[in-house]
Amino acid sequence: MPSHVSQSRTQTQTVAVLGTGKIGEALLSGMIRAGWSPADLLCTARRPERAEALRARYGVETVSNVDAAKGADTLILAVKPQDMAVLLDELAPHLPADRLVISAAAGVPTAFFEERLPAGTPVVRVMPNTPVLVDEGMSVISAGLHASEEHLLRTEAIFKPVGKTLRVPESQQDAATALSGSGPAYFYYLVEAMTDAGILLGLPRDKAHDLIVQAAIGAAVMLRDSGEHPVKLREAVTSPAGTTISAIRELEKHGVRHALLAALEAARDRSRELASGNG
Repeated sequence: MPSHVSQSRTQTQTVAVLGTGKIGEALLSGMIRAGWSPADLLCTARRPERAEALRARYGVETVSNVDAAKGADTLILAVKPQDMAVLLDELAPHLPADRLVISAAAGVPTAFFEERLPAGTPVVRVMPNTPVLVDEGMSVISAGLHASEEHLLRTEAIFKPVGKTLRVPESQQDAATALSGSGPAYFYYLVEAMTDAGILLGLPRDKAHDLIVQAAIGAAVMLRDSGEHPVKLREAVTSPAGTTISAIRELEKHGVRHALLAALEAARDRSRELASGNG
C-alpha cells in the first residue's frame, strides 16, 4: 500500500467528494486505485441516476451534502464556482471547524470559504486541470489562513494519484490557472491548427493528427525527462538553413511568442475578475 495512503488514513478516516462530476469522479477513481477503501469514501451528486451510477461503479456510499459535512473528515468541494456560495450556506451549520475543506473551484479564493464556514476551518485551494482524467494532471495547491502542513500533505495524498502536485502561495494561483488550468486548451488549439496545416500540405486528416499527437507526446516526455532547457531541445532540431529554422522564422514574423504572452495575461486577468466576483 502506498505510504501516503497509510498516512492519510491515520489522520482522516473519511473523504467526501461533493459535486462528483468529471473532476470529482477522477479524484474518486484515483483514490481507490491508490489504495483507499470505498468504505472510507463518500460522494454527493445532484441527480439520483448519477448517484446510482457512482455507487455501482465504485462501491462508494452516496449521501446528501449535509450528511457529508457531518460524517467526513475531509470534504472536497468540486461544484462549479457559481454554485459554491449556495453549497457553503448549506454546509456551514453542520460542519465542525476541525474538518478540512478542499476547494477545486477555479478562481474562488480561500477567504471566500473562511468567511462563510465556522471560524478556524482549514481550507486548501486546488487548481487541477483536465488531464487528471488520464492520471497526468497538474494540481496547484495553496493553503488558506488556517491550513497547516498536515492539511497540505493530506491534500497532496488525494491529488497525487491523478498526476503531479505543486504548492504555490495563493497570490500565484491566478497565474497558475492561466498556465496550467487553462494550459491543455492551448495545446489542443495548436494541434488543431497544425492538423489543418497538414491537410493543406497534402496529408489525410487522420495521418496528420497521428503525426502531430505523437510529436507532442515525444516532445513533452523529452522536456520532462531530459532536464534540458527547451531552447536547447529546439536547437537540437534546428539545422542551419533547414526546414525547422524556416518555420521558426515564420512563427517569429507573425508574432506567435507575443500572442502567447498576451493570451496568458488575458487568462490571468480573467481569473482575477472571477475571484473578485465580477463574473
